[in-house]
Amino acid sequence: MAFRYIEEIPSPQGIKTLLPLSEHCKEIKKQRDELIRQVITGETDKFLVIIGPCSADREDAVLDYISRLAPLQEKLADKLVIIPRIYTNKPRTTGEGYKGMVHQPDPEKAPNLLEGLKAIRKMHIHSIEQTGLTAADEMLYPENWAYIDDILSYVAVGARSVEDQQHRLVTSGFDIPVGMKNPTSGDLSVMMNSLYASQHPHTFMYRNWEVRSDGNPLTHTILRGYTNKHGSNVPNYHYEDLMLLLEMYQKREYTYPACIVDANHSNSNKHYEQQIRIVKEVLHNRQENDEIRKLVKGVMIESYIECGSQKVDEHIYGKSITDPCLGWEESERLLYEIAERV
Repeated sequence: MAFRYIEEIPSPQGIKTLLPLSEHCKEIKKQRDELIRQVITGETDKFLVIIGPCSADREDAVLDYISRLAPLQEKLADKLVIIPRIYTNKPRTTGEGYKGMVHQPDPEKAPNLLEGLKAIRKMHIHSIEQTGLTAADEMLYPENWAYIDDILSYVAVGARSVEDQQHRLVTSGFDIPVGMKNPTSGDLSVMMNSLYASQHPHTFMYRNWEVRSDGNPLTHTILRGYTNKHGSNVPNYHYEDLMLLLEMYQKREYTYPACIVDANHSNSNKHYEQQIRIVKEVLHNRQENDEIRKLVKGVMIESYIECGSQKVDEHIYGKSITDPCLGWEESERLLYEIAERV
């Protein structure tokens, strides 16, 4: 046998029954979903800031971080909609390394997917209860979506997943915004094809059912830079890149043309401190061109309590164990600057 069956995982409904979302949290999510929807559709000029750790590695530090975002959201509510990143799945290029809390609720212990599913649901619920902010997560595994589909207000499909048929079909049944990243190769047509597929209805198999989706009009693009054939990182957040994306939107019938710029990853050449400069350039380009202002609905920033990154066994509280992140002080200043410039 190629693999061993370790433990049967309860159904999504089983996990939800064990860890239910309160009526109060449901109401918070309903209000947040509507606010975020209005940004994507252009009904409001508010600006999305999707910000938080590269990966959510431990609940105490993540909730500490989000509790710092909450008062800023209140202060800047007339300009910004802050969406905390609670990323519980970590894509790995080679398959090695920490794959996120859904795999390892304790990064220093062996994988335990059942406990991981419980841990991520608890963390998302505690975040809503304690801060009033619903979060974003990356959908690395489409079959896991059903365990948290009542909690999230934003979903990202990563650069390695955007070409996958199942991701495209499953997101076509979502009722919240989904950001499709450009692939690691940089071919924007892949991202645009994924976007088109997700915005249209499909019949397909999902979790042992034949299902029919309606299409998701809130699906949009995320520019995150790419890697060329020489292995060098190439940014795609500049003025010319945004105009090219706008041109591609105009060649086909899409609902609500919208883009989020990911300030880290290949756009920053993995230099996390460059996110500040990149965000400022994006905001400048929005001021220079009204078409770009209408297209770019927000930015994505990797940020945590402490700047940089560490190895798993270093145990520095609030410091990323995956990609390096901006620290809290820099992030707080940046949020105020974004509010001033939008």
